[in-house]
Amino acid sequence: MPLTQESSGNAGGTHNPFNRYRAVLFDLDGTLNDSGPGIMNSVRYSLNKMGYEIPSDETLRRFVGPSLVYSYTTWCHMSEEDARKAVDAYRECYLAGECFHLEIYDGIWELLANLRQTGHKLAVVTSKPQGTARKVLEHFDMLRCFDTLAGPDPDDPSNRKSVLILRALRDLGLSAQDAVMVGDSRYDIIGASEAGCDSIGVTYGYGTRDELVENGATYLADSPREIQNLLISG
Repeated sequence: MPLTQESSGNAGGTHNPFNRYRAVLFDLDGTLNDSGPGIMNSVRYSLNKMGYEIPSDETLRRFVGPSLVYSYTTWCHMSEEDARKAVDAYRECYLAGECFHLEIYDGIWELLANLRQTGHKLAVVTSKPQGTARKVLEHFDMLRCFDTLAGPDPDDPSNRKSVLILRALRDLGLSAQDAVMVGDSRYDIIGASEAGCDSIGVTYGYGTRDELVENGATYLADSPREIQNLLISG
């Protein structure tokens, strides 16, 4: 679903404005997979261990996507020192098996296969630490679908999404104008804008349609099939 008059123009019926994208960059959590249950269970574990009150499920859902330090300081009002301790406790639980407590969204496998068949370069750009993201993608035999993976170093979780997007583009040897970022949260949309590329906000993840629109998503998609329709069918 185009959100701008310019992007929706196809008056002649022969020009597909999406053909200019040579690369598609995907967020991981809430975009390729529904990882909420494992993330939320790990947050509960960390808060229990540290003696913090466990917030509502609505608040716990907000942990899906942003960096953990940001989430603990913002949603649980922790100091940065306590937030880093909470991240350590979170990882005890998450890496013990909760990282695999997820479902690949219906239509994702077909979408990735068709994008590769049409010659698109594919990347994962995630706020999840790069090693953890690689572990998850390998477990589900999905890493082979991508040309590169960009995630923060676990010892430096402050990387902005725009920095990670630009790193992925360097790996691919492409410019921002060649790529579109696909994600479910405002962090993906803002990161794409800061990096200079267009974005597709997906409404089936953990962000809201309003936040995607308010932060300037170039397009919206309600399902992986709609992403495919935008990028391949036009």
